[in-house]
This record gives sequence, C-alpha cells and structure tokens, in this order.
Amino acid sequence: MINLNSSTNIYRPIKQVFEFISAPENDFLWQYGTLASARLSEGGTGVGASFRSVGHFLGQRMQSTFEVTTYEPNSKYAFKSLSGTLQSETSYTFETKRGCTVVNLTMQAAMMGPQPVSEVVLEKKMRKQFKENLTLLKDVLEEE
Repeated sequence: MINLNSSTNIYRPIKQVFEFISAPENDFLWQYGTLASARLSEGGTGVGASFRSVGHFLGQRMQSTFEVTTYEPNSKYAFKSLSGTLQSETSYTFETKRGCTVVNLTMQAAMMGPQPVSEVVLEKKMRKQFKENLTLLKDVLEEE
C-alpha cells in the first residue's frame, strides 16, 4: 500500500479553490497525465456522484471510474476508485491561513494485477507527480 501526503498554499479564496478541485472536468488543466475527466452521474458533485478519468501513467493508458465519498463544501472532498488498475482513496482538505487557502492532499493506493514496476518505484513516481500537480494547480488558480 502506498501512502502519499502533500500540500500547497494557494492565494485564492477557499470557495474558488474547492469548487475548482471538486469539478472533475478541470482535472486535465492541472493533473499531468490526465487526458479527460467527466462526470458520469446527473446533478452535482456530492457524495455518491461518480466520474471517469482517462490518462496515462508510467507509459500506460489508464481509465478509471471514481465515486465521491466526502463532499463538505470549502472543507473536504474525497473519492475512491471503483475500477482501473490502481485502487485508490484520495482526500483533499481545505483551510484558510494567513490570507491563502491551504490544500492538503492524501492518497492511499495499491496496484491491482501485474505491476509494471516495483512498489518503491511506483511510489517515487507518484510522489513526484503529486508535487508537480499541486504546483500546476497553484499556477493555474493564481493566474486567474
């Protein structure tokens, strides 16, 4: 099991940051490797809503379906994978500190089926990608 934690400070209002992150259609704007992501369920993004993401990681094309498990506006957003080769649970928490929004990202993941690389290599690549994604997220939101 891989456990990842990362955080960033974004100089934008917490509501704007929360709404941007919790909208799956924005994922390709700030997540390296994501080619497309879209809601599957009708209505909002609350608990029980689902979305699909298509991307590439470690040279492989991946498609996964996710279900939102926690949706507390401006506070916490979490989802788990329902399909795909990477079983994961991802959680974002949000807080305001000294004029900025602090975003904390936590993920627990495990590869299912044959693994193209060792878990140590996979964790290292994922950790690097998380940091790059949060840097890109900060850049995208602060440019607006």
